[in-house]
Amino acid sequence: MTYQNPPMPPRKSATFDDHTLAEIRRAAATGIYDIRGGGAKRKLPHLDDLLFLGASMSRYPLEGYRETCGTGVNLGTRFAKKPIALKIPITIAGMSFGSLSANAKEALGRGASLAGTSTTTGDGGMTDEERGHSEILVYQYLPSRYGMNPRDLRRADAIEVVVGQGAKPGGGGMLLGQKISDRVAAMRDLPKGIDQRSACRHPDWTGPDDLEIKIGELREITDWEKPIYVKVGGARPYYDTALAVKAGADVVVLDGMQGGTAATQDVFIEHVGQPTLACIRPAVQALQDLGMHRTVQLVISGGIRSGADVAKAIALGADAVSIGTAALVAIGDNDPAYEEEYRKLGSTAGAYDDWHEGRDPAGITTQDPELMARLDPVRAGRRLANYLKVMTLEAQTIARACGHNHLHNLEPEDLVALTLEAAAMARVPLAGTDWYPGKPGF
Repeated sequence: MTYQNPPMPPRKSATFDDHTLAEIRRAAATGIYDIRGGGAKRKLPHLDDLLFLGASMSRYPLEGYRETCGTGVNLGTRFAKKPIALKIPITIAGMSFGSLSANAKEALGRGASLAGTSTTTGDGGMTDEERGHSEILVYQYLPSRYGMNPRDLRRADAIEVVVGQGAKPGGGGMLLGQKISDRVAAMRDLPKGIDQRSACRHPDWTGPDDLEIKIGELREITDWEKPIYVKVGGARPYYDTALAVKAGADVVVLDGMQGGTAATQDVFIEHVGQPTLACIRPAVQALQDLGMHRTVQLVISGGIRSGADVAKAIALGADAVSIGTAALVAIGDNDPAYEEEYRKLGSTAGAYDDWHEGRDPAGITTQDPELMARLDPVRAGRRLANYLKVMTLEAQTIARACGHNHLHNLEPEDLVALTLEAAAMARVPLAGTDWYPGKPGF
């Protein structure tokens, strides 16, 4: 009897996988590039690749019920007359009215205020709902100048000059026409129902010397009271941080490519920028080289999800973090309860593909009055406050376990890396060794 090998199953290409093939066919059929919301979906080195070294003999842990662990942080101490004092080192990132509903903006303000932290306007101007329910509100100054006016600059508690965003460094924002309601159009002084694209660079300057002049103007118009942040995407973090400091920033906000966006080209989200983990240490190094570490505060954003992420970013040298996608999930976005409706959109709960389309069943990333009414801003605000509380407690638990009585006492020596990539990016030892790639003397 002759033995025959069973037929081999068809083997698909790792390079031309199903998603890649589908995208080639879609591009060939439509002739346009893909636009979506959310952040990068490819697997990237992340804070998950780091572990803390808890205290044992060489250090003693703190007793959680008897010894306190501080969480407060002051932002804007360099030049501002009125620095911002936050109870927790977790802030809410800029997300525009237009991209988000008015109820969502109100919920973010309510939740941040309950937790003792700040929220941020985003592109498109300041709404009364947001200002009225945000104890501390940061006003974003973007290339579009949508909704920008001296009154709102003065009403804000800080001003964030946005040079770049992690999901699209070097690119401008998008807001598709279906989300341009009468109110959004009026705030932006643009036609209703027409796609809006923000410029990719500010019209007021071409470099850091011009930015220094603009920051001076912003300080004068606000009587030097407001802290001035400069937000950059994670592209060249060492030089961008150094130039922001040179231009006079009180705070540098650094956004890695795991950060989300309301809408941009998929090719931007997946192929431009650097992972958040790769950005932190070069930025800290720039501040240290200039003698400005802790004098100019560093806020890290892009894929922050838990108290462990908060603690790791601070241990690597950040003063605070900022969350966007996680905050939206906390107030109810991409809830599996709406799975059937997400499927009708050609998406699924947790995919974040639908943010730009304006048909969000949860009533968050939409301007549809019926959908917006689904979101109760009071209840959603409480959910966000609960989430921020849990993140803070998690970070405190880790700090205590490492023997520290304040989150800002965490340090790189408390960390080890699980992979060579993470060890190189974070400049902490590979677990089980005292070495990392590029370590001086090796």
